[in-house]
Amino acid sequence: MLSSGTGNTQNARAANMEHPLKIALVVPDDRDEFSRHAESAPQFGPAPTALLAGFATLPECEIHVVCCVKRPVAAPEKIGPNIFYHTEIVPAWGWLRGGYLGCIRSVRRQLQKIQPDIVHGQGTERYCALAAGWSGFPNVLTIHGNMRAIAAIYRHHPGRGYYWLAARLESLALRRAAGVFCNSAYTENLVAPCARKTWRVANALRPPFFETPLPKTPRAPILLNVGNVEPRKQTVELLALAGNLWRRGLKFELRFAGNRESRTDYGAAFAHELAAAEKAGYARHLGQLSADQLIVAMDTATGLIHVPTEEAFGLVVAEALARNLKFFGPATGGVVDIATGVDGAELFAPPDWTGLETAIARWLAADCPRPVSAANTMLERYHPRVIARRHLEIYRAVLGTSRQQQLIQTGP
Repeated sequence: MLSSGTGNTQNARAANMEHPLKIALVVPDDRDEFSRHAESAPQFGPAPTALLAGFATLPECEIHVVCCVKRPVAAPEKIGPNIFYHTEIVPAWGWLRGGYLGCIRSVRRQLQKIQPDIVHGQGTERYCALAAGWSGFPNVLTIHGNMRAIAAIYRHHPGRGYYWLAARLESLALRRAAGVFCNSAYTENLVAPCARKTWRVANALRPPFFETPLPKTPRAPILLNVGNVEPRKQTVELLALAGNLWRRGLKFELRFAGNRESRTDYGAAFAHELAAAEKAGYARHLGQLSADQLIVAMDTATGLIHVPTEEAFGLVVAEALARNLKFFGPATGGVVDIATGVDGAELFAPPDWTGLETAIARWLAADCPRPVSAANTMLERYHPRVIARRHLEIYRAVLGTSRQQQLIQTGP
């Protein structure tokens, strides 16, 4: 593997703080992930998108987004007033099958040109955390999804399966970073034994989720579920719960939003059950939604049901509460951090499906009261500017510590 450099010049420059802090974010471009290479603008996941929106409001930092792609894409020089964009084309051997070595080397080459003060790897799902760890610069990483926890759920045989390998690479990346941004207490508990240092920093929400909702017109209750159709999200089980409520004579519609994979056994079971539910009139599938479409779906809905067995953060829960939606779900992972003590959020000890069904039935029978203050709570906690400022505080602390260690080793 590549050796790690010291970044002496960058640390000294950051310690002086006489210019904007230069930060490199290693982030996947979703155009590559979802084979949308022809689209003109870079696309990122919800959490990095929101973080970049926060950084764009802070002139005291200069952001350089670095992405690896398999095919050429449009690469604008800047995607924000203080945000630069860089891509590196990496051949097929340099991705997962090669332990992301090609991505690591390409990112390192680009960073030598940028000369950042600090490098931040966004997520352990792919190459980002590894590339940050072997960048040759002071580096940190963010956990978006806990690969080791997910691998344990799917129980892939050693040496086989994406999650098995991702879990191994995550452990490697954790040991290389100066510290790890953990988006929940659950994530921090998983990461702390392997990391040098951890910080509890929630994911930011994208700015449109804080815009004032359009006035709602009275309608039959609509419950929304957002997420891929898979066992970890318990989509089939939730559809069964909806059937129980429908047979009790309660009127509502359950709408599913997210990727629907019918080629798996679980996806086929969902498709079979959904066909019957659609015929009865109490459920339907909306497909994958853009951020704007999701906001419309939330503003049309009355409540959100989210029932994962494992969840690092639970971004969709925070997004729904930011729209003042009623929320039902299990006290699982990062959902606990988001929902505890928040107006309109009801948590249940998993797997209490009976308690969940009873609570939803009671709420439907009471004409679906909505929360009043949930949106304000989400604004105070998860606005992009709030989260971005917390990032800058941590970067400066890391660079200050690094500088002190160098002085101890080499003298002033």
